[in-house]
Amino acid sequence: MMKINAYAVQNATSPLAPFVIQRRDPTAHDVQIEILYCGVCHSDLHIARNEWQGTTYPCVPGHEIIGRVTKVGAQVSQFKEGDLAGVGCLVDSCRTCENCEDDLEQFCEQGPIFTYNSPDKHSGGLTYGGYSENVVVDEAFVLHIPENLDLAATAPLLCAGITTYSPLRHNNVGQGQKVGVVGLGGLGHMGVKLAKALGAHVVVFTHSPGKVKDALRLGADEVVNSNDEDAMKKHLNSFHFILDTVSAQHDINAYLLLLKRDGTLTQVGVPPEPLALQVGSLIFGRRNFNGSLIGGIKETQEMLDFCGEHNITADFELIPIQKIIEAYDRLVKNDVKYRFVIDMASLKK
Repeated sequence: MMKINAYAVQNATSPLAPFVIQRRDPTAHDVQIEILYCGVCHSDLHIARNEWQGTTYPCVPGHEIIGRVTKVGAQVSQFKEGDLAGVGCLVDSCRTCENCEDDLEQFCEQGPIFTYNSPDKHSGGLTYGGYSENVVVDEAFVLHIPENLDLAATAPLLCAGITTYSPLRHNNVGQGQKVGVVGLGGLGHMGVKLAKALGAHVVVFTHSPGKVKDALRLGADEVVNSNDEDAMKKHLNSFHFILDTVSAQHDINAYLLLLKRDGTLTQVGVPPEPLALQVGSLIFGRRNFNGSLIGGIKETQEMLDFCGEHNITADFELIPIQKIIEAYDRLVKNDVKYRFVIDMASLKK
């Protein structure tokens, strides 16, 4: 076992602070990665503060990891020392259930093993995330990083990128389709970039006038003020697909009515309270309403390769680990365009 410097929370109200964790020495199938950058996801904050319940402490967050391979096990075949590598939200699964065999490890019937706060079969404790010096992961859950992409800007792709790419691909978004993106935050800004690269006509819905110019810069073809009833009515029955990234309470029916017959709205934002669904919004028009959770390893690699081909990365603000508490406070206020990324070299200071 190795002693590793990290940042952890000790309970739901304590701030993130320096902490020493233990990582396993690489086994035959493991890849050891020096972490260069780690994205900050809003779910890090939720889990650190136990807002979704079930957090076990101490907790080391971080599941948008970019780094360089420093050691590989004897039977590792896909990575070598010096390679760029990434680790997203998953580090293991049962690998034998129907969902795992379908490359949908995020829906593992035995429970996916997340990058942090999940049972760790190697240590008997819990997994620890990317707010740390290095990580050791089975090569089956390690990702290849396109070398042409900015590494810090690539880190958020490992959660925000796959969270938006997966439903876009599952719903066959492409040329000739009209696609809506509700909300322009960490998820929404990636949804805009990816939907545009897939060939869709992209419409952003926001109630923030200050985001109009940014939405157009990111690739949106149109921007609609979601508080303007007349503007909303102009788009009734016209969308093939809508991606809803909003994690606050909102009127989901207003967006369902914008779908064409057989159109689909996929929810990826997680509001704290149930949304009030009027089933007539679905019945009249045979519309579909579903949800989506990240993606499996195969699809995540597909997403990274797609982003490499189209030069897609996240808009981000680079911070030292010592400013993580300030970053969390700003996240609560939605004061970031559009993701924080930690320069993990700062941990050595």
